[in-house]
Amino acid sequence: MTAFPEIDRIPFEGPNSKNPLAFRYYDAGEVVEGRTMADHLRFSVVYWHTFRGQGADPFGPGTAVRPWEDGSDSVENAQNRARVAFEFIEKLGAPFYAFHDRDVAPEGSSLAETNRNFDAVVKVLKEEQQRTGIKLLWGTANLFSNPRYMHGAATSPNCEAFAHAAAQVKKAMEVTLELGGAGYTFWGGREGYQNLWNTDMRRELDHLAQFLHMAVDYAKEIGFTGQFYIEPKPKEPTKHQYDSDAAACLNFLRQYDLMEHLKLNLETNHATLAGHTMQHELEVAGSAGALGSLDANTGDLLLGWDTDQFPTDIYLTTQCMHSVLKYGGLSTGGVNFDAKVRRESFEPIDLFYAHIGGMDAFARGLKIAAAIRAEGRLEGLRNERYASWDSTLGAEIEAGKHSFASLEKLMLEKGDAAPNRSGRQEMLENLINTYL
Repeated sequence: MTAFPEIDRIPFEGPNSKNPLAFRYYDAGEVVEGRTMADHLRFSVVYWHTFRGQGADPFGPGTAVRPWEDGSDSVENAQNRARVAFEFIEKLGAPFYAFHDRDVAPEGSSLAETNRNFDAVVKVLKEEQQRTGIKLLWGTANLFSNPRYMHGAATSPNCEAFAHAAAQVKKAMEVTLELGGAGYTFWGGREGYQNLWNTDMRRELDHLAQFLHMAVDYAKEIGFTGQFYIEPKPKEPTKHQYDSDAAACLNFLRQYDLMEHLKLNLETNHATLAGHTMQHELEVAGSAGALGSLDANTGDLLLGWDTDQFPTDIYLTTQCMHSVLKYGGLSTGGVNFDAKVRRESFEPIDLFYAHIGGMDAFARGLKIAAAIRAEGRLEGLRNERYASWDSTLGAEIEAGKHSFASLEKLMLEKGDAAPNRSGRQEMLENLINTYL
């Protein structure tokens, strides 16, 4: 039985196509900068929004029509849902998927029962991966929904909540290894605080670092060589989360000797909530050699919360892919659609429309970014701005051949700095628009 009988595999029909169930720009086999689009973009469908999201919001219950759901939280329903998920991903033509443990299998009355439920659904996931060739981009554990994590998981003041989280992550890592996952992500949904009067921040951060070191040690023990990621987000559901933005994550990783073990999984809507652009977050991570993966979505700038909308802004996707290409592209990570259809888009076919649009937007962004890099005008103008650093003095400073004293002597003799060059911001913004 098929859940989407009216849908065939989504074809590529080119820019002139009027078919809403066809790609206009994403041609998986097209080569850009020496790699296929499929290899550059490594598209992934998320389990939580796409197959568990019901269209609920803070003001009303779900509206989604999902004929394959029987309304229960049974293992059998979860197994059937897994088969539906792979039918969708296969017809869409995405090579990867990602999940939280609680997305795919129901929680039981005990940890042992929960693990048995997980194993029962993992058996189906494994069968479907083998049938379709679709792979797991990364797995993760939901350490934020259950009331036991109301104060956090790795940062909880309750040591048994910490211990339960450790056991849950242990199992999720084992499953990720069993399914051949390319990575594993840590998102600290409640690893933060609501009120500092009742919070021992230093102790909580120490515990979080200890938790991650335990994960690193266990990965070595079981032979998991996938990439670990940490995902920045400043708030929601806590007032402040310790992984608030890329810079905060990098500072934490450096402080606790974790830089060699984790890269960043960056999300556009999280960047917005942190008061940054996604381009900023990508550049911060890329500059530190820590750019790992992208959660592809966008937010509504008129709303101050995490709306997780599908990306359709070509300017945004061009910025993203220009930074990704600049820092060597994605290897273990991918473009993961952590996005949900709107509450008003409740029919199953809307899942296809949303993903097709997002994939096309990123494919177009990739091609535009490659064109910008190939022509070289942007990079040339940027290099001109820093030309003084390629002069004798600039090169000497960068090489560490000067001190405050030697630079003071030079400037006392010279009298003043050379005139600045114009930043040409408007001209460069106009230049980018010529490619769109």
